[in-house]
Amino acid sequence: MESVQKAKQRFRQYPALLAKCGKEATAYATCVLKRDNVNLNDCKEEFVKFKSCLQKSAASLKTRL
Repeated sequence: MESVQKAKQRFRQYPALLAKCGKEATAYATCVLKRDNVNLNDCKEEFVKFKSCLQKSAASLKTRL
């Protein structure tokens, strides 16, 4: 049951993580929305930047994704 509590606590921090990565999230979303049919690796560069930002933000908040 403790693992569920920890997961819920991490999940509550997601809005803060996303707020810190707004620029990267916007770039990734724009790339995806430009395509009618998204294929694997179409927006890989934007995704990698977004993921990296989320990981750095999580580390700064001393949590994990």
